[in-house]
Amino acid sequence: MAVHPVDVVVPVVVAVLFIAATSAFKEPQRRNFNAVVIAGAGAAYLNGGLGVWEFAFTAVVTYCAYKGLNSYRFIGLGWILHTGWDVMHYLYGNPIVPLVSTSSLGCAICDPFIAAWCLAGAPSVYGLATRAK
Repeated sequence: MAVHPVDVVVPVVVAVLFIAATSAFKEPQRRNFNAVVIAGAGAAYLNGGLGVWEFAFTAVVTYCAYKGLNSYRFIGLGWILHTGWDVMHYLYGNPIVPLVSTSSLGCAICDPFIAAWCLAGAPSVYGLATRAK
């Protein structure tokens, strides 16, 4: 599979847009929304070609999502785990978007940005400029 610059740039843009959009939520809605999103992401690969491991992975990320209702660290951990699962699917399984062969690679590029933001406490990007002064 050939990887083109767009396969790298678009996932970074998606991560930035996701962070910007969810920064608009007030707490605790921001944290709760992110917990729900990682729960959904954990189930995105069911029937993704890695057999029973798909169910085990979904269970682990569901636990992270549940704990994430009270802790961004667990949401960040869920995104880190999902990054690894993206790589596994890019190399050995089915892509997350069936018609886009590099979609799992794109997800593996996008997810660490979201994970880092969550591990930093998911601060609103809208307040960062005013705090820097």
